[in-house]
Amino acid sequence: MVFRSNMFLALEQARAAAERGEVPVGAVIIAPDGTVVAADGNRTRELNDPTAHAEVLVIRAACARLGAERLNEYDLYVTLEPCPMCAGAISNARIRRLYYAAEDAKSGGVAHGARVFEHRQCHHRPEVYDGVGGAEAEALLKTFFAGKRA
Repeated sequence: MVFRSNMFLALEQARAAAERGEVPVGAVIIAPDGTVVAADGNRTRELNDPTAHAEVLVIRAACARLGAERLNEYDLYVTLEPCPMCAGAISNARIRRLYYAAEDAKSGGVAHGARVFEHRQCHHRPEVYDGVGGAEAEALLKTFFAGKRA
């Protein structure tokens, strides 16, 4: 089987989030057959909801679309290392594989900070692949925050 990254779809969602004035993070959930089940970007400001991170939004949408609380055979692509809240949601949803682009040394919950998947209390650990499309995601985030400081 040949690996085909879907990070470009998550990056499209991140760019759309930036255009809405949201922190540019995008996510997509991919079905086992390669189809997109859900795609979205951060909407915390738009929805006045601190839990409206891209990962949570696509997990909710995919579960609603499929009529299931678990996404055992599904893959998640996200442009930034998930925070602890999102890592917990990923574990609870039983996502099969997590692909993330940029590392988040300040607020990450996978390779940094809480390292949610490494805790004994974590009931499910997805396969994790980092750095997929990392340079483009980092550039998008740096540009966005530079514009906020100007």
